[in-house]
This record gives sequence, structure tokens and C-alpha cells, in this order.
Amino acid sequence: MTYQLADLARDLVLSALALRVFGPRAAALSRRAVAAVVRVGVSEMQRRLPGDER
Repeated sequence: MTYQLADLARDLVLSALALRVFGPRAAALSRRAVAAVVRVGVSEMQRRLPGDER
């Protein structure tokens, strides 16, 4: 659990630094990356539903 919090904190600091350095383009890129990860996660969850016989 501690490693997860440390990784999250590191990622948040790096995101804030990138936003400060690169401005709005970094924010737009971050939003697109997060949206892509969410889409992959949702499709993976749908693919692995219990009782889904394929």
C-alpha cells in the first residue's frame, strides 16, 4: 500500500511539473492518456465478466 501511495504522489508531482513547464498542451495530453487508459480498462473488464462464455 505504501508503494502505491508513493507512486501516486510521484505521478501527481510529475504531472504538476509537466503542466507548469509545458502549459495547456501537457494538460490536454494528460487527459487523452487518461481517457485511453480508462477505455482499455473498461474493455478489459467487459471482456472478463464472470459467466461470460465466449
